[in-house]
Amino acid sequence: MSLRGALRIGSAIILMLIVLAATAWASLALWYRVPAPELVRALAAGLFALLGIATSIALFGRLHLYAIALFIVAFALVLLWWSTIRPPEHADFAPDVSRQMTGTRDGDMLTLTNVRDFEWRSNTDFTERWTTKTYDLTKVRTLDLFMSYWAGPEMAHVIMSFGFEGGEQIAWSIEVRRRNGGKFSPLADLFKSNALVIVAAEERDVVGVRSNIRGEDVQLYRLNVSPEAARVLLLEYVADANALAKTPRFYNSITTNCTTVIVKMIRAVGDLIPLDWRLIVNGYLPEYAYDRGALDSQLSMQELRARAHIDEQARAAGLGPDFSRLIRIGVPSPVQAQ
Repeated sequence: MSLRGALRIGSAIILMLIVLAATAWASLALWYRVPAPELVRALAAGLFALLGIATSIALFGRLHLYAIALFIVAFALVLLWWSTIRPPEHADFAPDVSRQMTGTRDGDMLTLTNVRDFEWRSNTDFTERWTTKTYDLTKVRTLDLFMSYWAGPEMAHVIMSFGFEGGEQIAWSIEVRRRNGGKFSPLADLFKSNALVIVAAEERDVVGVRSNIRGEDVQLYRLNVSPEAARVLLLEYVADANALAKTPRFYNSITTNCTTVIVKMIRAVGDLIPLDWRLIVNGYLPEYAYDRGALDSQLSMQELRARAHIDEQARAAGLGPDFSRLIRIGVPSPVQAQ
């Protein structure tokens, strides 16, 4: 085979891989987002998949230029349609994500509207309660990381909680704004399936529902963050929530999800943010935080993991007003270690 022939085959293989990747994305986008019955969605996705396969085969024949041109036109039409899809501002959202909190600042006083404080008895039996609360920013003292493991040791939901002088906590959770009856799907939520919501809540609500009601493995890590850095991070959360209230965004399982708070957390510690696989496989986020100096280095990571589980304390405490204090008993704190 001549050099020219080898280059042509090599180029065709590279183009084929690009076409197949684009085909996979477009087919899934059509399947998940075409506003039509399942049969129509399947037909649209299947036809595009066939076009992609046919184009890949044609790349090695005489009609490869025509095939590429046809595929580009079809893919461009999908992209054009995709750009018109916007997240809903109003819909039949599930009660626990039905409201987007907002915040206003007056000097050192921060007022949060639509703070969630549900009373949970089961996943379907609860008392809905939304409150407006005011916090003194000069009294921010601590920042804690909750990891709620719902699918094995690799994946967890991340919650950040700010502690104030006197023991009051306010927890922040980035969640899927699912509709009533809807469920979280990591694959579907790569394709504009659900909006994004930032929840500010009482710990007995947003943490307690996971530890006491859903039976998830909830772990608590006290972070080595100064009060000043914690205040900066808290105000970033408020700014993000206010922006989201004005301009809704889609949740994305990779780019816009609960793990995106990791960047903010490391920034609060004042460290650089190196790329790391644990930012994607977020179940190992505590190890990442430990390596970056965000956890108590006087204990081993194994010891911190062993003492981070709060499920037993949470169930013993119940979802009462003393929940936040009781779940922290026995959990190592960098402040206490200094």
